[in-house]
Amino acid sequence: MKIYLTAIAKAKPEFLSEIKTALEHMVTETKKEEACIQYDLHQGIDDANTFIFYEIWEDQAGLDIHNKQPYIQDFGALAAAKLQEPPIIIKMTKV
Repeated sequence: MKIYLTAIAKAKPEFLSEIKTALEHMVTETKKEEACIQYDLHQGIDDANTFIFYEIWEDQAGLDIHNKQPYIQDFGALAAAKLQEPPIIIKMTKV
């Protein structure tokens, strides 16, 4: 079953550039993953500190592999200190 995922991350203003660079690196690496169908990053127009990922995964197993990748783990460590709040992750199925 495909997994449709939306993730919202809000950078602290003083870390905006660093967070954006890390997120762009995640896009580059993630698109190489076999289970990744779509992985799009968006940045807020009214609030440039807000980033939203729209993702589609082949299945939960593929998403689980993705979450164990070093670049995802690295971002998790960075996020604790440089985001305004923990990322919001919403997993869905298509109806």
